[in-house]
Order: sequence, then structure tokens, then C-alpha cells
Amino acid sequence: MSKVGSAGSLQRSKGFAMVLAAGTFWGLSGTVAQKLFQEEGFTTEWLVVVRMLTAGVLLLGLSAFGAGREQVLGVWKDSGMRVRLIVYGVFGILGAQYTYFAAIEAGNAAAATLLQYLAPLFVMVFQAWRVSRMPDGRECTAVVTALVGTFLLVTNGSVHDLSIPTQALLWGLVSALGLAFNTIYPGPLLRAWDSSVILGWGLVIGGVAVALADRPWNASGMHWSWVSVSYVAFVILFGTLIAFYLYLDSLRYITVTETSLLAIIEPLVSVLASVLWLKVPLGFWEAVGAACILITVTILSLPAKRVENEAC
Repeated sequence: MSKVGSAGSLQRSKGFAMVLAAGTFWGLSGTVAQKLFQEEGFTTEWLVVVRMLTAGVLLLGLSAFGAGREQVLGVWKDSGMRVRLIVYGVFGILGAQYTYFAAIEAGNAAAATLLQYLAPLFVMVFQAWRVSRMPDGRECTAVVTALVGTFLLVTNGSVHDLSIPTQALLWGLVSALGLAFNTIYPGPLLRAWDSSVILGWGLVIGGVAVALADRPWNASGMHWSWVSVSYVAFVILFGTLIAFYLYLDSLRYITVTETSLLAIIEPLVSVLASVLWLKVPLGFWEAVGAACILITVTILSLPAKRVENEAC
């Protein structure tokens, strides 16, 4: 193998490792958050504010000392992007983050993560509506597997009872919508400005919005110990700052499709950690539903093939 080919293979392997690490950290951070909610008395509002503000400030600080230092404040001088950045922070970043953690607090991390991974389905529906076309065969298959998977996940095969609280189901579906919005809306921002700057400001804006609306610093009943502090630190550093950085930076080495496919490790890690560490029961039909949702994400992550006259 030539030196060029060997270097290229090494770079791709680096990109793969970065995405897998990011997905693993994201998956684990959800289960760690569940421990904080259920055993340490923490609230969604408090954790979201501290997580977003700390990670956002650190990310902007890193950008200020790197190649994007001129963009940290420069993005606010662009009148055409200013409003879009605020909307992205409040409805995109916050819309996905707050509702995801609320779903965890109301239910469990595994179900919340799997429900949020319905986001590609909403993105597909929006794109089909935007260009006024019917979904093709690949997309129709994804719709069916998503619906079947969601039904089995939340009912465990029984039409009489939900296997997760209704509130957790609703928060989970809203988090999927938030993540879908977060995927579509910031396109112009990311094309014009460095991704770490946009993400950093998005986290800060979202964190400030929650703080102003709820004043989480008034929260009481939280149990502080070395264990709970280490959990909070993990969610902020590994589950937010490092995970986002690794995911975004991996795009320098591998394609968007490869990144999307490898990121499926997040719900897998979340389910395994929930079952093995948190002892969350997972019924047979819930497991089948989880598999259907993962299949949906895989289908929608694969490059589309143009097939004439193929529609639902």
C-alpha cells in the first residue's frame, strides 16, 4: 500500500473512532442523567442550564483561541444571521436538549434516546413536503418500520397499556421534532460560520433561555456528593463538549453518510447501559421496537437511489 493510501486509511479510521466515541458518550450521558434525576434529586431545568451554559462557554473559549477566534463575536455583526442564530439556540438546540432530558426524567434514557432517533423520519417528511413529492420506496419502508417500532417500544406489544409514561412518550416525540428542526434549520449558519462557533452560541443562548424562564438556581433537594459531582461533570464534559467536538471534527475525515450511520451507536449504548447498569427492564417486543427504529435510521442514512415512479 502506498504512503498516500495508508495515510488516507488512517484518517478514515480516526474519523470512525471519533464518531463511535461521540455516540458512546452521548448514549452514556443519558443514563447518567437518569441516575441524577431518579437517585440524586436533580431536575431537568437545572441540568440543562448548567450543561448548556458550561459547554457553550468552553466551546466558545476554545474557538477564541483557535482558527475561529474572529468569528466568535463576528457572527453577531451579521444582521442577516443574528436572528437565525437566536432561533437556532432557542428552538433548535434547546428544543432538542430540554425535551430529551425531560423525557428521561419522566421515563428512562433508553426510550427517550430511541424516540429522539425518530428525527430523521420527520426530516424526510419535511423534505418530501418541501419539494412536493411523494416518498419513494426506501422512504415508505422507513415510515412503516418507524411506526411499527414506536408502537412496540411504547406498548411492548399490548394495545391496552403503555410501557412508558405518557409524559415520557410526548416529551420523546417532541424531542425528535426538535432534533429534526436542529438538523434542517442551521444550514445557512453552518455554511457561513465555523460549526464550533455556531454550536457554542446555540448552547449559550438555549441555556440562558431556560435560566430566564425557570430560574433553576432556586432548585432544592439535590444531593451533592463526589458521585453526583462526577455525574454532572461527565454530562457536561464528555456528554456535551467532547462528544459534539468529536462528532463535528469527524466530518473532516469521513462522509456525512458514514457519520450518520456510525452515530447509531448512541441508542445502542443507551439501551445497553440502561439494561445492564440501571436495571431497566426491556421486554421482548420493546427490543423488537428498538430494532425497528434503528433500522429506520439506517435506511434513512443510506444514500438515496433514484427510482422512477416508485412511491407509496
